[in-house]
Amino acid sequence: MAKLQKSIDKRNALIRATINLVNNNGFHATPMSKIAKMAKVSPATIYLYFENKQDLVNKAYLEVKSAFTDYAFATYSEEMSVSTGFEIIWKRIADFKLKQCEEALFLAQCDNTPMIDEPSRKEGIKHLQPLLELWDRGKKEGIIKPISDYLLYAYAINPLSFLMIMQQRGACAIDKMDLEEAYRAAWDSIKLD
Repeated sequence: MAKLQKSIDKRNALIRATINLVNNNGFHATPMSKIAKMAKVSPATIYLYFENKQDLVNKAYLEVKSAFTDYAFATYSEEMSVSTGFEIIWKRIADFKLKQCEEALFLAQCDNTPMIDEPSRKEGIKHLQPLLELWDRGKKEGIIKPISDYLLYAYAINPLSFLMIMQQRGACAIDKMDLEEAYRAAWDSIKLD
């Protein structure tokens, strides 16, 4: 049992080191040797858990994406109205991005650069299915603008990444009122007038 836990701990340390180094140095400036050093394992240990650097980054992305969406949808129910469901999901996403900055920054980098391979990217999109289904329902009910999900995401969700980065840099401190205004702006940007 202790050996299994030690193995899990090593794998988790590799994932954490990858997230940290990619966030601070970028994908290409993060060699496996630095990941191993930060995780306090030998470079050969990485290959017990991952095929190569691309596999390590892909798996880190999918693990973080899964944790992110588990958190985002934890209090959402399909029975909710479109507006209530969107508010619940949006505020949970905001909470995650503002409190789990390292993971959120990693996801933003993965989503906005070609460092994740296409199968992993498609798998990551599946994690957003409840939100996509909510938007689809909203379009059918005439509540959400009949535009692509990419545009909906760009207008309603992506601004949270900008706010997270600005807060992290110390340019602003996001308080409850700011979040409420940001939510209203997000909702207004996608709801059908």
